[in-house]
Amino acid sequence: MKRALWADAHDPLALVPANRQDGGMNESAPAPASTWLAGRAERLSRLSAAHPFAIDLAICLATAALSIVGLATQHRLDTIAVVFCAGLCAPLLLRRLSPILCFGVIALVALAQWLLAAPQLADAAVLIALYWVALDGSFLEGALAAATVELGAIMAAVRWSPTAPLKVWVGLTGLATAAGVLGVSIRQRRALLASLQEKAARLEFERDQQGRLAAAAERARIAREMHDIVAHNLSVMIALADGATYAMDTTPQRAAEATKRVSATGREALVEMRRLLGVLREESSTQPLEPQPSLGRLDELLARVNAAGIPVTMDLDGDPHELADGVQLTVFRVAQEALTNTLKHAARPTRAHLALSCQPDQVELEVTDTGSERAVAAASGGRGLHGMRERAATYGGKLEAGPRPEGGWRVHLQLSPEAEGALR
Repeated sequence: MKRALWADAHDPLALVPANRQDGGMNESAPAPASTWLAGRAERLSRLSAAHPFAIDLAICLATAALSIVGLATQHRLDTIAVVFCAGLCAPLLLRRLSPILCFGVIALVALAQWLLAAPQLADAAVLIALYWVALDGSFLEGALAAATVELGAIMAAVRWSPTAPLKVWVGLTGLATAAGVLGVSIRQRRALLASLQEKAARLEFERDQQGRLAAAAERARIAREMHDIVAHNLSVMIALADGATYAMDTTPQRAAEATKRVSATGREALVEMRRLLGVLREESSTQPLEPQPSLGRLDELLARVNAAGIPVTMDLDGDPHELADGVQLTVFRVAQEALTNTLKHAARPTRAHLALSCQPDQVELEVTDTGSERAVAAASGGRGLHGMRERAATYGGKLEAGPRPEGGWRVHLQLSPEAEGALR
């Protein structure tokens, strides 16, 4: 009877007799009894969180009602029994204030009952309070409550069943153990759920942060590409336009050629900008994309600069086509930026020289010009040099840029392809 009382006391929504409960559990719930009880108690906990006082009041009234019915059935319904029934059930309403306070008051009432009256079904309030302490109290409070209940079980077995105290003590100890284990089990499940939610939130934050970092890196890459394209082509176009203006009266043919080069350079810059900005669109482009520039276009770059009025020579050592595409793009962009700075900052007349060495273990690029130090000092800072250094660092290299002792400007790039697996 007490076993049925405990099963129903923590779940007032399923107040059924013990024999029907066992049969129904075997037929409708093939899971073990502990899992079934834990599930019912967890659902009750969720309902209790939504309506805390109503649930506590329902548990209190249900326990009291069962006890009154039991006393009436056994013809023991008197004033003392009703007083102790109320004294055992009413403290259940203190659960939200403090679980250990609720248990302590009930334990004191149970002690008075042990001294003055006979047992009744309302004693299940002790097990309910123990369950709440195990669920919401500290470890020390749970241990103290468990020890108190165990002491009470011994006292009850000796006082109320002197002929078979061991049998009663084992039964009461089993009920107390079930209440404590159920509370600890649900508490651990709550802690596990909270940790999983925290982990999910942290992983979501890290995913968003990685997305933001990737977007920032992509924006930086696009900004470098845009700077290289716009700065170089605009510098070439400005130089060609100035040359065409000066040559318009004396040599109209050269002015017309320069104008045509301005047009061609502008169209090429527009195509490169469209290709680069196309990666920002979500929809796929219907036009084929042009591949990234490689060292195969180095001659074309030198021809543009030479047409803009800066004679350029080049020394080549090794085969640049053996380098990976990423290394070729880096070397090309550094050469482009260095020659663009020469176009923008070097005083006329000036000459430029490009030396490229492609060895299996090292790639070196040196771009020099003969412009005056005063004129090229403006090129010592800005986004261009910063972008070149970032490109060099990508392949474990380094970049040096500064004025030459004999006048002019020098840009020196050194890469280590083998360190990054850049050779094909």
